[in-house]
Amino acid sequence: MGTRTAPVDLPAGDVVLVGAGIMSATLASMLRVLEPAWSVVVLEAADQVAGESSNPWNNAGTGHSGFCELNYMPDPADDSKPASVAEQFLLTRQWWASLAAAGAVEPDGFIRTSPHLSVVFGDADSEYLRRRHSTLRGNPLFRELEFTDDPAVLAGWAPLVTDGRSLGRVAATRHPRGTDVDFGALTSQLLGASRASVLLEHVVHRIRRTTDAGVVVTGRSPSGRFRIRARHVFVGAGGQALRQLQRAGVDDVRQYGVLPVGAAFLRCGRPDIVARHDGKVYGQAPVAAPPMSVPHLDRRTVDGRDYLMFGPYATFSTRLLKHGRLTDFFTTLHPRNMWTVVSASATNWPLIRYLVSELLAGRRKRFSQLTQYFPDARDTDWTLIPAGQRAQLVTPGPRSAGVLQQGTELIVSSDRQVSGLLGASPGASTAVPIMLEMLERTFPDEWSHRWATVMADAVPGLSVEQWTDEDVEQVTTDTARALRLI
Repeated sequence: MGTRTAPVDLPAGDVVLVGAGIMSATLASMLRVLEPAWSVVVLEAADQVAGESSNPWNNAGTGHSGFCELNYMPDPADDSKPASVAEQFLLTRQWWASLAAAGAVEPDGFIRTSPHLSVVFGDADSEYLRRRHSTLRGNPLFRELEFTDDPAVLAGWAPLVTDGRSLGRVAATRHPRGTDVDFGALTSQLLGASRASVLLEHVVHRIRRTTDAGVVVTGRSPSGRFRIRARHVFVGAGGQALRQLQRAGVDDVRQYGVLPVGAAFLRCGRPDIVARHDGKVYGQAPVAAPPMSVPHLDRRTVDGRDYLMFGPYATFSTRLLKHGRLTDFFTTLHPRNMWTVVSASATNWPLIRYLVSELLAGRRKRFSQLTQYFPDARDTDWTLIPAGQRAQLVTPGPRSAGVLQQGTELIVSSDRQVSGLLGASPGASTAVPIMLEMLERTFPDEWSHRWATVMADAVPGLSVEQWTDEDVEQVTTDTARALRLI
């Protein structure tokens, strides 16, 4: 029998980040400002950064502000969720703007202005949208939101939506100062600015908390097994985050589970078609559709070229990452969370039926969904591309039955040695407030003594308790100028 080679000890890091996506990149950029002498190490299983959900082809790049996402506001009288998202994105913009002002990031490489629209069809949805608009306009965060049910006005906003359309009521809202964000490019810039040590093709197998040596992370790289010690480990590994937190023995996730949900998009690169659509048009999701299945027709800029994307179309795989393994989902199942996952599936039959119908849909049905938003579309101009894989978070609810959760949830171990982020959209757009919460909960002494003051200077919106018209206008204008959006 051969002997097992001992793991190679990598230089210890003050903080080790698992996963090289937008969350880890955001945290690394903050640590660079707060503690420039600290050693930050990023361990990424893939051969590139931002290869999963942060990749521009794997997300909508909306820069979520609550302007157009109707699933954030099913009750047209309750604006709490879109208002929260809009506020968080303003804080995120402030952090990006502070880095741009310092020359740490190049805004032209990751962000541009893109109007955000919601478009609905029929009398019932049109009336819902009118009421939603009326509610939101009472909030300073949405004062610029416009409403129309006049086809001529909508034709000026989104001509592809109206050209070739037969008679029928259509209504829309539009915010002129939305954004399109290439989170992949931003991730690369943030990691570069952080000067963190990024180790690619380093697959983490275990995170072990100790009483004397902090946290020990072990795994495998192309050159063999490795081991690295750290004061703290943050897991921002997308669909693999739950598994890593389980292996780390974090009690808070003992009964948590995930359900894999994939997606695909139709993409068009014809310049003459793309040039006629400036913005992101969001519609109503089908009944029981998961949050990431809200239909949208987006203009995207990736690597300097413009495209149109429509979707998403639900797909299914037991992988929890786009480039993961078919066994990924099953590795997260244990006796302690089995009931959570099974009961969530059993109580969400409308969702199951929706996913099955999507999986059985052929090209013709998928294309017919596009023509609802672009009546004159031609099939030959569009290519179906795979998008990101998400791990829909499931948590114990009443009587321990599993509940599907929207958004993200930050987990911090009781000893504050390990933290991680579970869930998905609108995570990337709210990365800054999420990571600020992580720093405050994980390093309370450093936060109270100095970090809170430093971050308040970089993100002044943190001190705003009630947003006014003047606050919103100043922050929006100031960040737009720093990010070269005006």
